[in-house]
Amino acid sequence: MKKISLVAASLIAGISFNLNAATVAVLNGKNISDTEVGEFFAPMLRGQNFTNLPQDQKKALIQQYIAQELVLQDAKKQNLEKDPLYAKELEKAKEGILLAVYQEKILNSVKVDESKVKAFYEQNKDKYVQQARVQARHILVSSEKEATSIINELKNLKGEALLKKFSSLAKEKSIDTGSASQGGELGWFDQSTMVKPFTDAAFSLKNGEITKTPIKTNFGYHVILKENSQPKKQISFNEVKQGIENGLKFEEFKKIMAQKTQDLINQAKVEYK
Repeated sequence: MKKISLVAASLIAGISFNLNAATVAVLNGKNISDTEVGEFFAPMLRGQNFTNLPQDQKKALIQQYIAQELVLQDAKKQNLEKDPLYAKELEKAKEGILLAVYQEKILNSVKVDESKVKAFYEQNKDKYVQQARVQARHILVSSEKEATSIINELKNLKGEALLKKFSSLAKEKSIDTGSASQGGELGWFDQSTMVKPFTDAAFSLKNGEITKTPIKTNFGYHVILKENSQPKKQISFNEVKQGIENGLKFEEFKKIMAQKTQDLINQAKVEYK
């Protein structure tokens, strides 16, 4: 039963052909596509689309993929495919793939009635709630004086002019390197995401407004621009239907696998030495 975890691999083992794949690098004359990189890192990305990742994250993953390809090319140059250890490991891999296919066939045979999916949603409706959230940018500096100076540069601006200037100052002055290159953009976040002083300030602002005084946290002094906001809302059944169905399907699969394994054990002649 400990190999049941291999089902995770089986779910991503399918071969796909993408005629729109874009070349993201050329390694020793071989084109590397975004599809190749995305499929390789699929388990780590957990449903995220590689092509939708921020540019710096995509570049980091491409570099990791290239590093692995170089090691693989070196292994082939050394004729390691003829090494006895390779043959031994290959047989193990074949067994793992066979088990994954076996499990995937069982998983694909499991059907979940929509009424069960709907009932699960209704019974757990309180869990399917999107908390109130805001979309904001920030400029982080090390001194209150510098933060105040930035606020003074921005305080008479509004709309697109404010956004443009704020983005420019974030790129120039912010010590938060992760967001500085994006013009201070932090995206959407709820009240549990950021440290309390930052969250309190961001949520108290009106859309399109900046903080009137620097906000101090253990990271430094922040100037915050609130771009947008959304109230707390109930996530609809259609938005989570597929996820619930997959979860119920996998729970049923585990029960079937446990029973099937027990049946096989009962039918087998096992002698413990």
